[in-house]
Amino acid sequence: MHIVTAQQMRDLDHYTIEELGIPSLSLMEVAGKAIAEEVLSWCGQQHESADIPSGPALTHRSAIHSDQYALPGQEQHWLVLVGKGNNGGDGLVAARYLQDAGIRVTLLYAMPPEQCSGDAAIQRDAAERSGIPHAVWDAEWDCSAATRQVEISGSNGGAIAASLSQTAQSISERWNGYTGIIDALLGTGSKGEPREPYGAMIRSANATGKPIIAADIPSGLNADTGEVAESCIQATRTVCLAFLKQGLTQYPGANAAGDVVIRNIGIPRIAVERANVSTYLITESVLKQGLGIDTTRARAVDGHKGTYGHVMIIGGSLNMSGAGLMASRSALRIGSGLVTWLLPEQLMKHMVGHVPELMMAPVSKEASGQWTAATTEAILEQTAKADVVAIGPGLGRFDGDGEWLRTLWGQLDQPLVIDADGLNILAEAGGLTSWSKRSAATVLTPHPGEMARLAGVSTKEVQRDRLGLARRFAMEHHIILVLKGARTVIAAPDGTVLVNTTGHPGMATGGSGDVLTGVIAGLLAQGLNGIQAAAFGVHLHGHAGEVAALARSGHPASLLAGDIIEHL
Repeated sequence: MHIVTAQQMRDLDHYTIEELGIPSLSLMEVAGKAIAEEVLSWCGQQHESADIPSGPALTHRSAIHSDQYALPGQEQHWLVLVGKGNNGGDGLVAARYLQDAGIRVTLLYAMPPEQCSGDAAIQRDAAERSGIPHAVWDAEWDCSAATRQVEISGSNGGAIAASLSQTAQSISERWNGYTGIIDALLGTGSKGEPREPYGAMIRSANATGKPIIAADIPSGLNADTGEVAESCIQATRTVCLAFLKQGLTQYPGANAAGDVVIRNIGIPRIAVERANVSTYLITESVLKQGLGIDTTRARAVDGHKGTYGHVMIIGGSLNMSGAGLMASRSALRIGSGLVTWLLPEQLMKHMVGHVPELMMAPVSKEASGQWTAATTEAILEQTAKADVVAIGPGLGRFDGDGEWLRTLWGQLDQPLVIDADGLNILAEAGGLTSWSKRSAATVLTPHPGEMARLAGVSTKEVQRDRLGLARRFAMEHHIILVLKGARTVIAAPDGTVLVNTTGHPGMATGGSGDVLTGVIAGLLAQGLNGIQAAAFGVHLHGHAGEVAALARSGHPASLLAGDIIEHL
């Protein structure tokens, strides 16, 4: 599934209209119809959930189908917030289709209707000729302003406070007659804080607590980054038109969008293929057809442990033993033929027997149970028989660790996964700027804080534009980047970016990242290339977290990283 930026969407529109010759009004008509259909779908779902009878399930269903709208069981009256551009035009079309379906509709224009431009002006006239009532925004609609006035007046005497309270009540009644709101104010071209009266309309719509269906993207949301303005629609559902917008895939934008439904409006596949869009949502089809992965993880009938690769985990220390153990266990659980954990000798005696299937090799003789820079020769000797090496889980920091990692980076010729303290060492040692380009796949798996150190920016800056930063970093340093978090981003050296949606808030617990390191390393060992292993690994890791959270009989907050391993 393609994901586009605002500029790419404009380019796709232009190509479809100007070069393919599909009229813009036709696209707007289909878009508005899609929005109306999603409003009707939402109304129908609410009606069904409220009126499903108790007792035996119904077994006889009508075989008669129709393309006529199914009317909701209760009277509906929807308010459409209309901007003066194309987003407003989509809302005007939706209003006509809703009226045809028997839904009462009222239009609330942000500006006088005569300010509508282009196709939106044509749709304005069509709505007027269709007899749809309308109003123009003024101060009496502003719920938030009235509430603030009442609060400010509290210390100025009871008579004034009472008068303003009545004003607030009368303004509130303007919204009370509506069962829902369609947000068709601002489209993908809007950035930053919406100017007035758009900001006031957004704040007031949110204050009503009514369901809001957003047209294409919630007004006040940055279509590229997912940043939200102070005044941003909090949608119940977003009807995303043509292609998924980047900003809808990342938080906080994903939260503001509610449920996202993507509807085709007639822009053909040839347009997006011609535009070379290289950002995708990870779906089953993207994994199978796009990346060429056998998602069944089928095993050869004549396979043996050597068939599925040998992973070596470099990590763990006396005070962070669990990280290395979990990375090793997850590499085994994901299907690696062999896994060896390279660890300090003092730690090994505490770990023996915890996982009988796991091989261990002590490479650090330090009495403290920590790593030292003197271990490079022993590591290189051990890893000579490995197919994949993972460095970092529970590693800790030690004198000379920068040169230690640089040596391994340059001399290991296997695919390499670096996480946790491995990333911190990398950041402190120059952050890849002066490091050589590796020929084998190199996967870095930072969380936002680690990414900030690697890129030399603040964590806030990382979160502000996760997709853009991940793409630039992966291309500049010729590595595969897994930027962890809700909606993990995977970026490849060729500019391809994938966004993952599997996962659960219960996975926000220590050790989840160590499990992911083992999963990706294990998939690399089984023959997947770097981008395949990273994308499929993140997807499987998130899905395992979902299943593990559901399995908790108490609360998903009790989820442990080890539970994720058991559901891979």
